[in-house]
Amino acid sequence: MSALLELKNVSHAYDRKQVLRNISFRVEKGAIACLLGASGCGKTTVLRCIAGFEPVPAGEILLNGQVMSRKGLTVAAEKRRIGMVFQDYALFPHLTVARNIAFGLHRSGEAARAARVAEMLETVGLEQVGDRYPHELSGGQQQRVALARALAPRPDLLLLDEPFSNLDVEMRERLSLEVRDILKQQNSTAVLVTHDQHEAFNIADEIGLMADGAIEQWDTPYKLYHEPASRFVADFIGQGMFLPGTVIDKNSIRLELGVLYGQLPWPQGSVVDVLLRPDDILHDDASDLQAQVLHKAFRGAEFLYTLQLPGGGRVLSLVPSHHNHAIGEKIGIRLEVDHLVAFARNASR
Repeated sequence: MSALLELKNVSHAYDRKQVLRNISFRVEKGAIACLLGASGCGKTTVLRCIAGFEPVPAGEILLNGQVMSRKGLTVAAEKRRIGMVFQDYALFPHLTVARNIAFGLHRSGEAARAARVAEMLETVGLEQVGDRYPHELSGGQQQRVALARALAPRPDLLLLDEPFSNLDVEMRERLSLEVRDILKQQNSTAVLVTHDQHEAFNIADEIGLMADGAIEQWDTPYKLYHEPASRFVADFIGQGMFLPGTVIDKNSIRLELGVLYGQLPWPQGSVVDVLLRPDDILHDDASDLQAQVLHKAFRGAEFLYTLQLPGGGRVLSLVPSHHNHAIGEKIGIRLEVDHLVAFARNASR
């Protein structure tokens, strides 16, 4: 099956400074993809190249199997059937909500336009505010209007550039889940850009983690978390700490907390770093293994404890909040690891 969007070895530079290096990925119709990474990693430049705002000096960008960008060719942005949702919403302040949504429907007849606007207002849950102006709405409502306006012309592809960054944390999380539901309901294909991994995990089917203009790993959120392809990915995604381990044989590693099992590429005796997530370390009062509480962060339903092991290593542990231990107290723990993640000591990216 051909992808709706495909990038093949796309590179880009500003003033001879390389900002994208051989970017390749595919997005199938109806899928939601995300480019995730820190500021300056190149993710917004990828979005601009897809939209047709930037030329592509090397590689190709295809939509529905048709080349949109390559060296010497840039199909105009307005001919790509792409919708955009921007960080600052970019709503027209002098137009009502309904007229903002109708803006891209100028080729439709009046009745069809009114029907589509009514449909989109219902889709984003704003049926009662069609006659209001943007300044009369909350930030979350404005973002829904921007989404409705982008979806109204039924674009082949929707691009979202840090769409929730102006919202508070609670609203950002709730709206990201709502936006995913809306996109799935509309069977829309979308590419989101964000620096927030929680946002990416909430909304995306697939995520490309970027660094220094390249994609470190393109995968599902589950695999990024449990099967990171590099030490960089393991450090960036989620929380965790590394403990040294020694390879016993091709299937087992010994570390201070016990023996872990999995297929290993290193010879016997190799020293490796083993990634342990907070959910790998369980609080167990019956365990003989004790760890000292160094720090704790209250998260409502649970504490995130930073624990020091007898050998000096540190781990994180998520513990139900009714287990309220004091700093300096020793608690029993045990290891329960379903996904063994290890890297050669001092491995480079």
